[in-house]
Amino acid sequence: MRYPDGGGLTAEQRKRREEVRMRAADLFEEDVKVPCIAQELRVSEKSVYQWRRAWALGGREALRSQGPPGYDCRLGPHLQAKLAAWLEEGPAAHGWRDDQVWTAARVRTLIGRKFHLSYSVSGVTRLLHRMGFSVQMPARPAAERDEDAITAWREATWQEVKPLRAATGAFICFEDEAGVTGRPPKGRTWGRRGITPRVKVPGRSRGRLSVAGLLCYRPGLPARLCYRLRRHTGRKGERRSLGERDYIHLLDGAHRLLKAPLIVVWDRLNTHTSKTMKTLVAGRDWLTVVLLPGYAPDLNPVEGLWAHIKRSLANLAARTLNELETLLRRRLKALQYRHSILGGFLAGTGLALDRPN
Repeated sequence: MRYPDGGGLTAEQRKRREEVRMRAADLFEEDVKVPCIAQELRVSEKSVYQWRRAWALGGREALRSQGPPGYDCRLGPHLQAKLAAWLEEGPAAHGWRDDQVWTAARVRTLIGRKFHLSYSVSGVTRLLHRMGFSVQMPARPAAERDEDAITAWREATWQEVKPLRAATGAFICFEDEAGVTGRPPKGRTWGRRGITPRVKVPGRSRGRLSVAGLLCYRPGLPARLCYRLRRHTGRKGERRSLGERDYIHLLDGAHRLLKAPLIVVWDRLNTHTSKTMKTLVAGRDWLTVVLLPGYAPDLNPVEGLWAHIKRSLANLAARTLNELETLLRRRLKALQYRHSILGGFLAGTGLALDRPN
């Protein structure tokens, strides 16, 4: 276990221990026996004897906390704050443009450049732990991602969608598509220590599945999931992805099921923004389309749906495309009845729906 200040107790724990010693000093003044003090304070008699000797030599001040033990850090709080800010800028901002990995050796070099102080690699590791840093797997947002556009979409476009939904009684529907092949994603499993488990998977591609998911939300009603699945067997001339007709059939089916207008929120896929799709949308007065900003999967709850589905397909041993399709339909069918999980996908995006009056 590592402590926030590099070893020992935290400030709160030292304060609590000091309060115990001050209580022991009160009992020393009352001439209470050591075993009774140890029992009352729930500490060892050895500790009470040590406290009593220190109290006899220096009084109550001798029992006060002396702060964290060990040498003082050569980087004070204001220098640590500067170092933390530089680390958050990333390695590329300080000359390491080949990759984006902070190592203890690089941090050591950075400290030498900025503060003209010499640290060992192990000393840098302890310093980083003391500052609240740890080794983590980084998130990987796209380099083309525009944070200002995403913030503007949350604050402007999304705030316009909610009153439109309330005025029309529509469902807000998020759409996204995914592909599934016979080569499954990796998942953790139990195995004997030191021996990597082996899971046999298909070595050749036997086609793939494309599935479009539609999560529909309206305040006061359970979330609904609709989907459309298409097989791709790799035949010559066969389309390898979903087309405009597939998406519009999915929306038509959702409209018949929900019996209400739809406000569809989806990304800027070329199929979503093509002239054919615009013509199909214009012919349906119950359908309104809202485009997400580019490279913003965190705004689409269907991304969470696909992550949930693919985790359940980890280490899949399906041999044929039919087996894969059957299993995928079974997973999607089960999720259609788990409305709380479907609602949790929207909560994960941070987009809130206004409650009905």
